[in-house]
Amino acid sequence: MNKSRFSITIGLVLVLAYPTSTLGHDREQALEARVAELERLVASLLAAGAVSPAASTPEHTPPPPERSALETARPPAGPGTEFRFTGFIKHDMMFSRYSGGRVPPQSVLRDFYVPAAVPVGGASSATDFDSHTRETRFIFNVTRPDQDLQAYLEFDFSANTGGDERLTNATSPNVRQAFLRWRGLLAGQAWTTFFNVGALPENIDFIGPSEGTIFVRQPQLRYTHGPWQIAMENPETTVTPFGGGTRLVTDTARTPDIVLRYNHTASWGQVSLAGLARELGIDESSGRERRIAWGLSASGKVDLGDNDLRWMVSGGPGIGRYLGLNTANDAVLDPSGRLDPIDAWGGFLSYRHVWHPRWRSNFTVSLFRADHDTTLSGTAVTRAAESAHINLIYQATGDLRFGLEYIHARREIESGASGRMNRLQFATTLGF
Repeated sequence: MNKSRFSITIGLVLVLAYPTSTLGHDREQALEARVAELERLVASLLAAGAVSPAASTPEHTPPPPERSALETARPPAGPGTEFRFTGFIKHDMMFSRYSGGRVPPQSVLRDFYVPAAVPVGGASSATDFDSHTRETRFIFNVTRPDQDLQAYLEFDFSANTGGDERLTNATSPNVRQAFLRWRGLLAGQAWTTFFNVGALPENIDFIGPSEGTIFVRQPQLRYTHGPWQIAMENPETTVTPFGGGTRLVTDTARTPDIVLRYNHTASWGQVSLAGLARELGIDESSGRERRIAWGLSASGKVDLGDNDLRWMVSGGPGIGRYLGLNTANDAVLDPSGRLDPIDAWGGFLSYRHVWHPRWRSNFTVSLFRADHDTTLSGTAVTRAAESAHINLIYQATGDLRFGLEYIHARREIESGASGRMNRLQFATTLGF
């Protein structure tokens, strides 16, 4: 009931409740004046549309809005709930020169260094300029420290959909991580447990040593106890057809990928050892084919005063999509339709040097190697990839930085053909 209706109701109650049998002449005049005032008030409210006769009756009172089962079941946020919204805005500009030919405008290589996308064997070189804000990132983090609960949502705009460079340059939000955590249990999409994110160098490029690092985000169920972690993660198999050709993504797994990891932290830095066991699978007209694959990864960071050294080495038969942005596939098909896991390994080494409290540099080298049976895969698959990165970063304020980076990258396929990329990249980043 609003204030106007409440005032009218109280006034009418007072009028009706007044004992008229004991009123004298003066009181009768006061009552008549009060009733007249109430009549004028009601008339003015009706004229203004503030009150309608229908709205004042109980049978016309609108029902309360419906609520979903989730809304009615969800308890209100407790007094200890903490909400944080963070992220950064990042703008990149880059000049790139490719020795192996022109890169299509739609290629991801135009925005990020992806080893398998470097063109090879071209007769002429090409130079391109590109600019984007696709690394911009937003993070929502909700915690209840008294219950050791966390809800985490992180997204960027790396999915190049929603617009083009002709008019809007729009991109679509892209979910990076979305998980909940209770004590040692994590459920949702996060970095694979096989990947030690803390070892990744500070590069201007999206990843930096792309060919030499583990890099996968996927749904999983993970349990952490002290330095140990074990996880069941979303499986997927990538396959090279017999004789070569377009990659096959099978999506026919029967069991999750299993990861076991041990982390050690000391005064000198940290080190991580991880093992991966997985089942590769494909459904062919001749039947279902399954093979067991595995991989190992060691990584860490060594603190050297204000400076540090970061490194990673990973490899195994069938490590495929986990290493080097899937530079090599997990397996290749033989003539009978059976899967033959592909051996691959890679690594990087990066040195970070602080010149001044506001100036620092990172020097990074990275490489990848794959051992293909060319009688099965053909000679167009990647045999080797490597890159070198050097940058200079100026920390203008605690949240604002400017960075300039030079990248030299090379890719070689089994036929012996190769191609190079030289890129100069400038980035402006503001965190919040």
